[in-house]
Amino acid sequence: MKPRALLSVSNKRGIVELARELVALGWEIVSTGGTAEALRTAGVAVIPIEQVTGFPEMMDGRVKTLHPKVHGGLLARRAHPGDRAALTEHGITPIDLVVVNLYPFRETVAKPGVSFEQAIEQIDIGGPSMLRSAAKNHQDVLVVVDPDDYPKVVGAIKDMARGVSPGLRKELAAKVFAHTAAYDAAIHGYLTRDAPGWPERITVALERRQELRYGENPHQAAALYATAEPGIRDLEQLSGKELSFNNLLDLDAGLLAVAPWSGRGADRAACAIIKHTTPCGIALGRSPREAYERALATDRTSAFGSVIAYNVTVDRGTAEAMRELFVEVVVAPAFAEDAVRVFQEKKNLRVVRLPVGEATGWDWKRIRGGFLTQERSRLEQVMDETRWKVMTKRAPTDVEWRDLRFAWGAVGAVKSNAILLARDEAAIGIGAGQTSRVDASFLAIHKARQQGHDPKGAVL
Repeated sequence: MKPRALLSVSNKRGIVELARELVALGWEIVSTGGTAEALRTAGVAVIPIEQVTGFPEMMDGRVKTLHPKVHGGLLARRAHPGDRAALTEHGITPIDLVVVNLYPFRETVAKPGVSFEQAIEQIDIGGPSMLRSAAKNHQDVLVVVDPDDYPKVVGAIKDMARGVSPGLRKELAAKVFAHTAAYDAAIHGYLTRDAPGWPERITVALERRQELRYGENPHQAAALYATAEPGIRDLEQLSGKELSFNNLLDLDAGLLAVAPWSGRGADRAACAIIKHTTPCGIALGRSPREAYERALATDRTSAFGSVIAYNVTVDRGTAEAMRELFVEVVVAPAFAEDAVRVFQEKKNLRVVRLPVGEATGWDWKRIRGGFLTQERSRLEQVMDETRWKVMTKRAPTDVEWRDLRFAWGAVGAVKSNAILLARDEAAIGIGAGQTSRVDASFLAIHKARQQGHDPKGAVL
């Protein structure tokens, strides 16, 4: 009897090549719907799933593989006499390899304008069922959910001397359960996203994006994981050496710092200079270069070895202005090509393209044995001037209002206790992370004077 593979995929990448390799190795291919059609078109001989089950696909494809002749072939233990007898009694052919990936639910609900009905139709039922059956019986059934694993699997099948190792079988099965858990978490998140109050259970699916050289300190191992939300998963590094754990922390802090001015046009360039996750300089400017020069003037000493964040495209002139400063990372939503070429003159400088935007989802804080979660502070609330009240005897002038508006947007990124002095939409002194507001005030005034700024007349 030929070994049998069941192929049913939403993502068709590499499936034709895999099927051809299997056929060349003497396997027979069972397939469903669009996968079967793609294989036939490519000249691969296919047994349709209807021929196996004796039932046609029905209900617009909702029912295809939910059948004992499929799941019996997946769950039968080859060394178990009772299972072998059941296969013979019911005319079920064992299935030795399952290659399945699922309807693109997460990608579908991320698209604008998708209706609830459209989202529901992208909840895969048969695919997860086959994957879980095969993964449970991985000692006898190879199961593959990731197209990147196709070459590894073919190589193992070809290695007739050793066969497919128990270790590889277990690795692929574990990958399946991680995949289906993340899939279910995405569905749960979608169905509960508008529910009032806090859900009884929260499932967060994380995907490893990168192993890091080390963590906050050299003795700590570290890695970067991403959720399905917009953010770090959209990061594109254009040049420079590998990002570190601390680079990523500061990069995120920089995007938070310029977020109040995101999407407001190139005439409102915002630049934040970050050290140890807090701004040591932040300013607005008519151009990204002017914003940088004004942010740098906040505290030139602390800016050494910093991460610099922007809300607008970085041009060549801005890149040239940074030549004399040692910078770890520059992050912005876009870069002019000639700006990137200037930055590439410094091999270690990391240049990162990442949209600013406002952070979505809940805010999480790790504590021993659990997490605290809260709603994120939304910019539309923080920057809503209709909620502001004048508590002083004298109302601010128009110029003071402008600077207060800037300072209020900027101080949100400074670690508490936080005091920020501002003039002309630029910080001139920052006192961060003090246990006393009085000390934070003294520090902000001291730093302003240290850098040649006169704090008199600045807003606080």
